[in-house]
Amino acid sequence: MAEEVYALDKNMKRRQQKRNLVAYSFIAPNFLGFAIFTLGPIILALIMSFMEWDGSNTMKFIGLQNFTEIFSDDRFLASLKNTIIYSIFTVPFTLVIALALAILLNQKIKGRNFFRTVAFFPYVASLVAVAAVWNMLFTPAKGGIMNQLLMNVFHVQPLKWAAASNTVMLTIILFSVWKNMGYYMVIYLAGLQGISEDLYEAAALDGANSWRKFIHITVPQLKPTTFFVTIMLTINCFKVYDIVYMLAGGSNGVVNKSAMVLVYYIYEEAFRNWKLGRASASALVLFAIVLTITIVQFRGEKNYAND
Repeated sequence: MAEEVYALDKNMKRRQQKRNLVAYSFIAPNFLGFAIFTLGPIILALIMSFMEWDGSNTMKFIGLQNFTEIFSDDRFLASLKNTIIYSIFTVPFTLVIALALAILLNQKIKGRNFFRTVAFFPYVASLVAVAAVWNMLFTPAKGGIMNQLLMNVFHVQPLKWAAASNTVMLTIILFSVWKNMGYYMVIYLAGLQGISEDLYEAAALDGANSWRKFIHITVPQLKPTTFFVTIMLTINCFKVYDIVYMLAGGSNGVVNKSAMVLVYYIYEEAFRNWKLGRASASALVLFAIVLTITIVQFRGEKNYAND
């Protein structure tokens, strides 16, 4: 009897091992891709941040020297400042405009699907194409459409937009808001359509106007959506590179200090100056900033939910 129980238990273990092997075989391709293309580079960047390496000569351990050098580098400090300014203005503007568009296009209006497509189109359109059109609209010359509008309608002197150090960041922020608002509008639309109409009907019976419905129903019900949008917007703002390169890169792709952001600084240090150690240290600083902001936002959301 004991031998039969032992054999049965052994067969069950073999079957379980086969099931586990099948499960691991499904997980393996994704895990290998993650290990090779994500986890491996992260570990390598962590190691290289303490090294001096130009990509060809032997690595040399220098401790924290890379970190001390970047924090004494004016270009790095300027890129950090510009990234923070870009995020501070881009996140709330994109969030508010995306929510306003979602509320407007959630109503039963004629041509609603057309306007939704128009609002979403800049997000899916080629960045190179829309950046070229944007540069034509915001050309520094007096003949540019936006400058003509400023002069003839608002009686304001023409601006140089991306060609001037005092307006280049404004141009990048406006472009970012315009290009990305359609994506977050769609997310807000999904959130709005998940709100029960019974809540609005009950509020209407109590005499609530549209503003009170928005404040006491729409905003609280969209809190998880707003939290997700804020997190994604913040992370994407700190990762911005392509928009800055297309709008402020110039003919040779070099961005001046007024438009320099952290990811572009990392790119220049790694692939123009070939200071891979400093680039890795800068990448770790960027990772630490994004991680800290995300943790603070998660804790703030948790505390707000508990209240």
